Amino acid sequence: MSDDFTPDQKRYLEGFTSGMQSARAARGLAPLGGAGGGTPPAGPDREHLEAQERAVAAGGKLVPQEKWKQAEHPFDAYARFKAQAATGAFPKPEDDFRWRYHGLFYVAPAQNSYMCRLRIPNGILNAWQFEGVADLAERCGGGYSHVTTRANLQIREISGENAPSLLEGLADLGLTAKGSGADNIRNVTGSATAGIDPLELLDTRPHARAWHHHILNDRSLYGLPRKFNVAFDGAGSIATLEDTNDIGFQAIDVLEGASCDGQPVEPGIWYRLALGGITGHKDLARDTGVIVAPSDAIAVADAIVRVFIAHGDRTDRNKARLKYVLDAWGFETFLTAVEEKLGRRLLRLDGAFVAPRPVYDRLAHIGVHAQAQAGLNWIGVALPVGKLTVPQMRVIAAIARQCGDGDIRLTVWQNLLISGVPDAKIEDALANLQAAGLSAETSILRAGLIACTGATGCKFAGAHTKEDALAIAAHCEPRIALDQAVNIHLTGCHNSCAQHYIGDIGLIGQKVPVGDEGDTVPGYNVLVGGGYGVEGGIGRELLTHVKAEEAPAIVEAILRSWQSHRAAPDESFVAFARRHEIAALRALVTEAGEAA
Repeated sequence: MSDDFTPDQKRYLEGFTSGMQSARAARGLAPLGGAGGGTPPAGPDREHLEAQERAVAAGGKLVPQEKWKQAEHPFDAYARFKAQAATGAFPKPEDDFRWRYHGLFYVAPAQNSYMCRLRIPNGILNAWQFEGVADLAERCGGGYSHVTTRANLQIREISGENAPSLLEGLADLGLTAKGSGADNIRNVTGSATAGIDPLELLDTRPHARAWHHHILNDRSLYGLPRKFNVAFDGAGSIATLEDTNDIGFQAIDVLEGASCDGQPVEPGIWYRLALGGITGHKDLARDTGVIVAPSDAIAVADAIVRVFIAHGDRTDRNKARLKYVLDAWGFETFLTAVEEKLGRRLLRLDGAFVAPRPVYDRLAHIGVHAQAQAGLNWIGVALPVGKLTVPQMRVIAAIARQCGDGDIRLTVWQNLLISGVPDAKIEDALANLQAAGLSAETSILRAGLIACTGATGCKFAGAHTKEDALAIAAHCEPRIALDQAVNIHLTGCHNSCAQHYIGDIGLIGQKVPVGDEGDTVPGYNVLVGGGYGVEGGIGRELLTHVKAEEAPAIVEAILRSWQSHRAAPDESFVAFARRHEIAALRALVTEAGEAA
C-alpha cells in the first residue's frame, strides 16, 4: 500500500476492501481484482448468478438491471438508501431499480417523489392496519392512497426524506413493501370473498398467506429475470383474474371416477394449474392439465419459479417473462423441468372429470351481499377509480371495527369490501359511508371502470387515465343506460397495469399526432371484446389515435352500437363484439356516433 496514506488511512482502506470482498463472496462473486477466477457461485443468490453466467457463456450480454444486481444486491444497500434519503436526494437509475426491491418507485418527471406499493396477501388487512396506512399516507405521502388491480395499496407523493420512515412505519404495522417492485414476485392475490362466500369452492387465504411468507423468508426468490405474478382463485362470486398471472391456481371440483395414468384420483376440491398469463403481451394463462392438492400449491409454485430463475431471459427485458420460456419450450418440456425440481410427477387430469365452475357475479364487488355465515354480509364500497383520501380511509376503518368483523378486503376491481356486517348494522354502515362521500351503490358503468395511475403519476403513461375514466362516466351516464355489466379498462402504457386487453372496452394511452409540426396530445387506441375466465380472450384493436377529449363520445358510440344491434336482449357485449369483424364494428360505431 502506498506510503502516501497514514497508518489510520491504511487500516480504514484495508477494512473497507475486506468488507467489499466479504460482501461479494456472500453473493457468490469473484473477489475484486480478478483473484479466485473459476470459483463457483455460492450463497443465497447462487441460482441467479449461475443463470447470469450461463447467459454470458452462451454469447449473451446481460441487461443493465442484471449487472446492477451483481454489483450490489438491493437488500445489501439499505444503509446506503437511508443515507441517501437523509439528504433528500432521489436515486439515479441503478438505485431507482434497487429501491424498488423495497417497494419504492421514483416516478419523476410525473411527480418528483416516490410511490410505495405494499404487499397485502389475498388483499386482506385489519382495520387498525388500514388506519395505520392512512396515518403514514398523511405523514409521509400525499394524503391519499390508490387501490390497485392486484388488490393492493399504493401511497404516492413520498419525499426522499420520508421514504425510510414510511417503510419502517409499515413494518411497525405488521405490513411490508418488500419485493413489491422490480424483478420479484409481486403481491399475492386471492379471492376477495375467501372464507365468507356461499359460492366458493375453496378458501384461498391460507395458501395466499403461506406463499407470501414463503417469498418473504427466502432471498433466493428475489432477483428473477423479470417480475412474476401468482394468484389463487377459490371460485367465489368475485373474479380474481388468476388467468392474467404467470401462475394461476384455479379451485375446481374433481368428480367421482377420475383417474390419472390408470390410478384413481380422490374426488373433491383441487387446484387446476394455469401458466403464462401476461396480458400486456397479449396472453392469458393457459390450462396445463395439471391438478394440485391445495396443500401442495406452495411447493409447486416454488419449483415453477426456480425453473424460471434458471432459464428466464436475462439479456432481453422484453422477453424476460415466463410466457417466453413456455413459448420456446412448450408446456410439456417446462412441466418436466418442474417435476425434476420437485422430484416427483405432477398429476394430469382430463377436463371431463372436472365439474363446471360457479359463474362469477360481475357486480358482486359493489353493494350488500349475504355471506355464507347466516345473518352476516359483505359491503362492496365503490371507489372512484380506486382513490381514497386519508379521512375516507379512517372512516372505513371505523366502520369495519364497529359494524363488521374488522377486516378490509381489497379487490382486483380497484375497490374494497367490508365483511362480517350483521343485518342489523347494514344501514349504519351505509350511512357512515355516505357521510364520508362514499357509497355501496354506483352505476353499472362505474362498477366496471378500471384505470391505472396514468400520466398524473407515471412517467410511462400517454394519457391521464384516471381523470379520463371519470370523464367517460360523467359523459355516458346521463346519455345511455346499461342493463348488463361492462368493463371499461384504461391503461396508460404497454405495461398494461389496468389490463386493457381483457376489458369489454380497453383503452391504451397514446400520444396522438396533431398538425404538421410533429406535436402530440394525450389520447388512446381503443380495443373491444376482451375477457377473462370462461370468456377469456384478448381484445382486438378497433380505433387508433383517439384524442382523450374524444374518448367519452367514442365509448358512448360503442355502447350504443351494442345496444342497437344485439342479436338478443341478453347478448353480452363481449359476445356482440366477437360476433362481428372489426370493419363491421367500426361501421356500426361510426353510425352510432353520427346519430348521437
